[in-house]
Amino acid sequence: MKLDAANTAWMLTSTGLVLFMTLPGLALFYGGLARAKNVLSILMQCLAITCAATLAWVAVGYSLAFGDASTWIGGLGKAFLAGIDASTLKGSLPEVVFLTYQMTFAIITPALVVGAYAERVRFGGMLLFSVLWLVFVYCPIAHWVWGDGWLQKLGFMDFAGGVVVHLNAGLAALVAALVLGRRRGFPETPMPPHNLTMTVTGACMLWVGWFGFNAGSTLAADGAAGMAMLVTQLGAASGALAWMVCEWVRFGKPSVLGAVTGVIAGLGAITPASGFVGPMGAIVIGGAAGVVCFFATDYLKRTLRVDDSLDVYPVRGVGGLLGTLLPGVFVSATLGGVGYPEGRGMGGQLAVQLAGILATGAWSALGTFVLLKLSDAAAGLRVSGEEETEGLDTVLHNEKGYNL
Repeated sequence: MKLDAANTAWMLTSTGLVLFMTLPGLALFYGGLARAKNVLSILMQCLAITCAATLAWVAVGYSLAFGDASTWIGGLGKAFLAGIDASTLKGSLPEVVFLTYQMTFAIITPALVVGAYAERVRFGGMLLFSVLWLVFVYCPIAHWVWGDGWLQKLGFMDFAGGVVVHLNAGLAALVAALVLGRRRGFPETPMPPHNLTMTVTGACMLWVGWFGFNAGSTLAADGAAGMAMLVTQLGAASGALAWMVCEWVRFGKPSVLGAVTGVIAGLGAITPASGFVGPMGAIVIGGAAGVVCFFATDYLKRTLRVDDSLDVYPVRGVGGLLGTLLPGVFVSATLGGVGYPEGRGMGGQLAVQLAGILATGAWSALGTFVLLKLSDAAAGLRVSGEEETEGLDTVLHNEKGYNL
C-alpha cells in the first residue's frame, strides 16, 4: 500500500488532539476536582506519566501491543523501534505516525487512574506503578483488541478504547482505591472541588480532544471518520443532558460539575461504539451512560463508601463497560449501524462483547492488584496521615499551587 498524504495529515492532527486530552485537559479536569493543597500534585502526576509512558512505549510498549509474536502478546521484535524508520508504512500511514498516535492512548490510560488515589499517593510509588501497569496490563489488552490478537480475531468490537482504555483504567482505579484505602475524614468530612472553573475548562478540552480519540481511530480521512466525529458529539451531549435531568429530579437543580461529568460519561460510553453505530444509537448510548453513571457514582460513594477520589470507576469504568456492551445491539443496520459480521446476529455479538469485557476486566483487576503490591513494597504508595493533612504539594514537591 502507498502512503496517503490526506490520511497522514489527519492522523498527525488526531495525535495532537489526543495528547491535548492529557495535557492540559485531564490535568486541569482532575486538578480542579482536588483540594487546593493537592492541585500541583495532580498536575505533576499527569505530566510525569506523560514523560515516563512516552519512553516506556518506545522501549517495549509499542512492540508488546502491536508486534506479531502471537495472538496473546506482541513480543519484543519492535523493541526500541527496531526496523522502523521514516519510510516504514503501516497501511497507508508512516508507521512512526501510527505508533505516536497509539502512544497518546498509552499515555492517557494510566493517567486516568490518577483520579482514584488522588490526594494520598506517593509520587515515586505512583510513577513506578504507572509504568509497570502500562507494560503488563495495558499493552497485552491493547494487543488482544487492536494488535491482531485473539479478541480482534473473535470479532470483538472496541473501536477506540471501551475496554482497552476506559474499563481497563476504571477497574484499575477501583482496585487502587480499595488497596490504598480512604482519605482521612472520608466520607464524613466534605471534600469539595477547589476550582470548578478549572475543571470545566479541562472537561471542554477533553471534549475537543476526543474527536481525535474516536474519529482518529478510523486511521483515515473519510466518511467513517466523519460519522465517528458526529456520534462522539451526540454521545457527549446526550450524556450531559441525561445527568443534568437526574440531578434536577433528585436535588431540584442541575450542577455544573454534574453536567461536565455527564459529558465525560457520554464520551466514554460512545468511544467503543463510535465506529460501529449511527446517530440514533449514539444518542441512546450517551443518554444511558449519563443515567447509569449518575447512579453508579452515588452508589459507590454513598452506599459502598469507596473513596475513588475523582470517580474514575463509576464514570470511566461503568461508562466504558456500557458502551462496549451496547454495540452488540446498535451495530444492527436496521438501527443505523454498520451491520453485524457475516453469520452473526445480535445474540452472538453480545456474547462476544461480554466475553471480551470479562477477559479484559479480569486481567486488569488481577494485574493491577499485583502491581500495586509490588510498587508498595518497592517504593511505598501511601503518604502518612500527617503528610496527607498537610497536603501533597508541600510534602512531595515543596511548592504551592496558590500564593495569594
